[in-house]
Amino acid sequence: MSISQDTSQDADDFPWDLGVYDAHCHPTDTMASVAHISAMKATALTIMATRGEDQDLVQQTTVSLNGDTDAAWRDRIVPAFGWHPWFSHQILVDTKPGSPQDKDAHYTAVLTPSPAADPEFIQRLPQPKLLSTLIAETRDRLKQFPNALVGEVGLDKSFRLPGAWTQQTLDNRDEEITPGSREGRRLSPYKVKIDHQRLVLKAQLQLAGEMQRAISVHSVQSHGAVFEVLKELWKGHERVVLSRREREKLQDAEGAISEDEDDEYRQEKHQTTTTNSKPPNTQRSLPFPPRICMHSYSGPIEPIRQFLHKSNPSDVYFSFSAVINFSGLSARKVSDVIKALPADRILIESDLHTAGPQMDKLLEDAARQICEVRGWDLREGVQQLADNWRRFVFG
Repeated sequence: MSISQDTSQDADDFPWDLGVYDAHCHPTDTMASVAHISAMKATALTIMATRGEDQDLVQQTTVSLNGDTDAAWRDRIVPAFGWHPWFSHQILVDTKPGSPQDKDAHYTAVLTPSPAADPEFIQRLPQPKLLSTLIAETRDRLKQFPNALVGEVGLDKSFRLPGAWTQQTLDNRDEEITPGSREGRRLSPYKVKIDHQRLVLKAQLQLAGEMQRAISVHSVQSHGAVFEVLKELWKGHERVVLSRREREKLQDAEGAISEDEDDEYRQEKHQTTTTNSKPPNTQRSLPFPPRICMHSYSGPIEPIRQFLHKSNPSDVYFSFSAVINFSGLSARKVSDVIKALPADRILIESDLHTAGPQMDKLLEDAARQICEVRGWDLREGVQQLADNWRRFVFG
């Protein structure tokens, strides 16, 4: 069915009753807005942590809003705990032999160009956090919330660290904004070396594998680099992809098995060829996450083919937001990407830092845009997106 069948519908006709799920948002960046979540039309929000200032806020918000529930899938909030690449310079990789252990040497080593000639810039940076401490704290938070994700994590080749606070930026600072973000400051020339970002990302991917949790990935000019990190973790765990002739031979072999042996054989075959056969959070530990979301995906079609290759042992999803993906020059490119994706790997998100009506509107806009691109009836499309989110989060 075509989206043209829905052109007569106005905003009141949007099928919120089917369930609408935000796959990636940041309302704890504006804590005053959290009070609006209970009145939102969206069914559930997947709230990301990104840095030291918001890990506890995501944790507190989840406890406050979910309360006592008898079914996890009814929770209003699904939390995600992780360290964003924009703040990865604040992590000291103590798990790697030879890593600089003091503050000045650490920042000199992980930033480019080297800030060695700018001691005042280094002085303003926080004391770095040990990677081992970050992983231990995140593991404890994941244990507290059995359906929590790891996120937001990833790689970013374009981001530059913000510069010093000026008196003007301090005077204009919004006190309702959680500290730690750029907040209007001019950008410095310094970037975080991609090799350092990879180490921080890899450790968090491995934690997601250990805990068998889904993960939300930020990638800017880094889709190939993200894939290479995943490929390294997938090595030795690839799914077996049979050719058509091999599948036919296997079917012939199965048909030749005696009735007495049939159940035992099929059970053994299922256990040895299916990676995600157990319920979520009961699977054995693996070095990679079972499910991955490339959030606000803005890359071309070609990397999608790599991420979705049948041999990959992780299921990869792609989420889209109205602000990032459906505005300006990116709108045409994202349409081609959405058309190329399997229907069951598409998610929507707001990526917004404030909860409330605007977040609902952005989710509705993203859902309508995707339905239009795919030619889905609106109810059909919203149901598909809801099913995709539940599968991504819970397995």
